[in-house]
Amino acid sequence: MQTNFTPEQLKDPAIARANEVLRACVHCGFCTATCPTYQVLGDELDSPRGRIYLIKDMLENDRPADAKTVKHIDRCLSCLACMTTCPSGVHYMHLVDHARAHIEKTYRRPFMDRALRWVLARILPYPGRFRLALLGARIGRPLRRFLPDPRLRAMLEMAPATIPPVSRNDDPQVLPAMGERRMRVALMTGCAQRALDTDINDATIRLLRRHGCEVVIAEGAGCCGALTHHMGREDESHSAAARNIRAWVREMDGAGLDAIVINTSGCGTTVKDYGHMFRTGPMAGEAARVSSIARDVTEVMAQIGLRGAVHAPQLRVAYHAACSLQHGQKITTHPKKLLKDAGFEVVEPANAHLCCGSAGTYNLMQPEISKELKARKVATLEAVAPQVIAAGNIGCMMQIGSGTGVPVVHTVELLDWATGGPVPRKWQQRVPLAAE
Repeated sequence: MQTNFTPEQLKDPAIARANEVLRACVHCGFCTATCPTYQVLGDELDSPRGRIYLIKDMLENDRPADAKTVKHIDRCLSCLACMTTCPSGVHYMHLVDHARAHIEKTYRRPFMDRALRWVLARILPYPGRFRLALLGARIGRPLRRFLPDPRLRAMLEMAPATIPPVSRNDDPQVLPAMGERRMRVALMTGCAQRALDTDINDATIRLLRRHGCEVVIAEGAGCCGALTHHMGREDESHSAAARNIRAWVREMDGAGLDAIVINTSGCGTTVKDYGHMFRTGPMAGEAARVSSIARDVTEVMAQIGLRGAVHAPQLRVAYHAACSLQHGQKITTHPKKLLKDAGFEVVEPANAHLCCGSAGTYNLMQPEISKELKARKVATLEAVAPQVIAAGNIGCMMQIGSGTGVPVVHTVELLDWATGGPVPRKWQQRVPLAAE
């Protein structure tokens, strides 16, 4: 794609990067075939190619974002399926992130939009506040039909039936390996996950320790910054990221770390991009160091290999590939191979490359599109007749779980169960099928 940025504009590193991304695009349109929003809406401007044109026009002319551009950028899931299918290597993620930051700086949204985004940014990254909000949502849920804004209804509907107890495993500490120590790793405990499903971190810690990992919960580490990053709120997202970088670098420079383990793939995609996010600032070197050892939990387990006695129950598991894992991190085989190695029967749904519609806060801010994508994803998962659904991202688990009666668990919960851990709570609480 031909671009026309001025030499002065290209002095800005963000514009220079946008220029590189734009010039890689050859207008082929392959991305439209795998874009979930284009499939639902059928509008060229709701495809990556259409959004690229809007972003190019906005940035080249150095103009404030307008309502039309904002509408179509807001409808983007950032699922990154377009990056997987693109034959030219267009790094759409960096381009759309830049566009969102530009929108945040130059466009004044309607009051309700500003208010909702402010509330989400002030609650979701903070586990304590999020727990209180979930409790309030459960209390207010009976009133949702009286709310005129579908986004408010979606916020009330997101609350789980039960709010899990606080897990002390999330406190800063060092948990020793069981048996011979093979690795020393830091576990990112995250933010929303600590309020929505504490079983995931608990299972991850048990699994890692059982396989010879000393697990560090670093003092000062918390939210990865993804939620605010995808809202274009760069100051907030970079502040959260900087706290993590400082916390993990202290461990790297102290007793050392072999990996930073992440069990929420949306967070993993962001942490692996810290090097890019901080590339022009004083923390560039430290950020790059952190990104270089960031690993999804399945990458670490694939490296170690399942060890000892493995006793998986004979279950048919439908594996849901989270977009941030398969498209953002290009991890496609490790989770399925690990589940198969553990003894589970693994099946995959049709159109596994398509998003479930969760996408961070997307299911709250774009509920109509999100519900359509959820219905499609649930239908394809249920079509393979699974006894349980496995995924590697809390957002996907909550989204899919709200649309099906099939238990939805994290991949590590099944691996933990198969190698000596407890039965996953969500499996215990299932409604048994007649055949059982």
